[in-house]
Amino acid sequence: MDRPIVALVLAGGTGTRLYPASRSDRPKQFQSFGGDRSLLTSAIERVGFAEETYVLTREAFADEVHDHAPEAAVLTEPAPKDTGPALVYAAHRIREQVGDCVLLAVPSDHVVGDGFEAVGRRAARTAVETEGLVTVGVEPTRPEPGYGYIEPGESREGYETVTQFREKPDRETATEYVDRGCYWNVGMFAWTPEALLSAARASPLSALVDALERGEPERGFDAVDPVSVDYAVLERADEVFVVPADFAWDDLGAWDALARHLPTDDDGNAVLGDAVTVDAADNVVATDGHVSLVGVSDLVVASYGDRTLVVPADESQRVREVVARLRDEDAF
Repeated sequence: MDRPIVALVLAGGTGTRLYPASRSDRPKQFQSFGGDRSLLTSAIERVGFAEETYVLTREAFADEVHDHAPEAAVLTEPAPKDTGPALVYAAHRIREQVGDCVLLAVPSDHVVGDGFEAVGRRAARTAVETEGLVTVGVEPTRPEPGYGYIEPGESREGYETVTQFREKPDRETATEYVDRGCYWNVGMFAWTPEALLSAARASPLSALVDALERGEPERGFDAVDPVSVDYAVLERADEVFVVPADFAWDDLGAWDALARHLPTDDDGNAVLGDAVTVDAADNVVATDGHVSLVGVSDLVVASYGDRTLVVPADESQRVREVVARLRDEDAF
C-alpha cells in the first residue's frame, strides 16, 4: 500500500451512560474502570502500528488528552455534533497536514481484544484499493439490542459489500440479525480523506464540506445538525464495504457492560472499588468511596464523589434520562 496509515482516535464524548463516574469535567475515556491504563491510553497503544496518530476531542479536553497520549497530535472540533461532522472535519484537517493518506478511525472508549492490528491494516488496505468507505464489523457473540448491525452482501477477498445498516433492534430482531450473519456495527472506519469528503458532498454534511474548503469550520458546524457518520454518509453512499473482525470487542457504554469485564464474587456481584455485599446477588457496584448492599439483586449502584446512582441493571440505559435532566439544570 502506497499511502501511510493515519490513526484517528475519537475522544470528544463524555460517556453519559456511565454517570456518575463520567461527568462533563471527567469523561470516561480518561478513566480506567479497573484496568491499569485509561481507556484513551489503551486505544492509543492499540493503533501504535500507524505511521501517525491523531486524537480528535473538544477544546475543554485537549490538555488532558496530552497527558494520556503525549505522542499523538490533537485536533479540537469546533462543536460536539456527533461523528458525522467530527469525522468530516478531521478528514479535511488531516489531509491538509499530512497529504495523501488513509484514515483509520476508532473510538477511544471500547474494549478490544487481540488481533486488532491485522483487521485495522486490512481495513486500511481495502479503503485504498476500493476507493470506498470501509467499516469494521465484529462477529456477534449474543443478540444485543444495544448495538447497531451491518448486513453483509457479496463476499470479496478480505471484505464484503454492505447491503444495509440496521438500527438498534429489539431483542427478537437482534436474534434474527445474528442468525442471518449480520455483524455488530462497532464504529470503526477506514477511508481516504478524498473518499469521505466526496461522499459527504452528497449528504446532509455538504454545507460543512463547502465551509471547510473556504476555511470557515465554525460556520460549517453552525450550518449542520448533529448526526452520526453512519446515517449522514455511509447509508447514502454507493461504495461501502465491511471488513469482518473476530477479535473480542465490547462497547463499555453502560454500567451493565462493566459486569462482563470485572471478576464477580460467588453471588455474581461485579465490584469496582470498596464494597460490602450481604445477601446480595447479581449487582454491579462501582465506587470511589465505599458502598454496602444488603438483600438486593440485579441493581447497578454507582457512587462517585457527591453523586450516587441506583438503577435496575436491565434498565441501565435509562441513565441518559438522568443526565438529560441534570444538563437542563446545568448540573452534569
